[in-house]
Amino acid sequence: MRKKIHSFTASLGLMFFFVAPAYSQSAQLIEAAKKEGKVAVYGSLESDTGDAIFRLFKKKTGIEVDYWRASATKVMDRALSEYRAGKPLFDVILTNDNPMQIMFKEGIFAKYDSPSAKDFPKDAIDPNLGPRYRNVIIGVVYNKSIINPAEAPKSLEDLVKPQYRGKLVMPDPTQHTTTTQWVASLEKLMGKEKAGKYIRDLAAQKPVLVESLLPAAERVATGETPIAITYVKYAYIFGQKGAPLDYVRLAPHPNAGKALIDFFLGPESMSTMAKMGEFVNRKGIYPPLPDADKIQFVEMYDLDSKQFAEKKKEYQQIFLR
Repeated sequence: MRKKIHSFTASLGLMFFFVAPAYSQSAQLIEAAKKEGKVAVYGSLESDTGDAIFRLFKKKTGIEVDYWRASATKVMDRALSEYRAGKPLFDVILTNDNPMQIMFKEGIFAKYDSPSAKDFPKDAIDPNLGPRYRNVIIGVVYNKSIINPAEAPKSLEDLVKPQYRGKLVMPDPTQHTTTTQWVASLEKLMGKEKAGKYIRDLAAQKPVLVESLLPAAERVATGETPIAITYVKYAYIFGQKGAPLDYVRLAPHPNAGKALIDFFLGPESMSTMAKMGEFVNRKGIYPPLPDADKIQFVEMYDLDSKQFAEKKKEYQQIFLR
């Protein structure tokens, strides 16, 4: 019997800013993009993955990519600040779906229907933001040199057992947007009452709270903290660098921006991303993680600005008291 692995997915999408005439992925578009010289990208896509894709893009088109990477929260904050000041400096945003929805409601995006989108399933295409190009799976990652696999937690519920107190690191749900969303979405797996109790029990474990999901994984990779709530893909990414990690089996240059979107959603880019451990939504492409094709995705709640503020306040009372 095939084992189903349940984890939350924070779907990621992309959008560009400027309004411009529509082009297809064509020589005409590439030539217009070359005249602009470069494309400015803000995103939370890991630098190693982004650099690999952007190098391919430059090789194919001759267009430079100026990439600024930060957490989803910081990407959203910077983009909104620039837009509200009337001085946006970005062309493309690559970050989590929920912040993208918030930015879309602020009116900062122009719609572009990329011809590369046709090879994504319909349920992975947002009518306003286009394809959700990957699913980033949040789960439990642990260091096998510190936690024996036989003694590792087998579920989220196990994390609140006494033997794991003080051994967990996670992003701060009062500051990190994706983690706020993740904690709020636990009721989709557990039910509202059980999830409420679980959140309080999790806070009582006194987890180390860090800025975002990458620092959580880094602490586990170095052995500083043995268990993390973070992206499952880090078990593969840091494992490739020798870290003994496993995961508990529970997503200003408009023409250059369009050209990058077309390439980014294409088969070469998505295959490159999958080979680096990402769960992409393009059909038939999986990362080289054991059982990757068996994972069943559970979408996290989409929270608006008011709901984020309410949840962060609620979690301050739980996690920081």
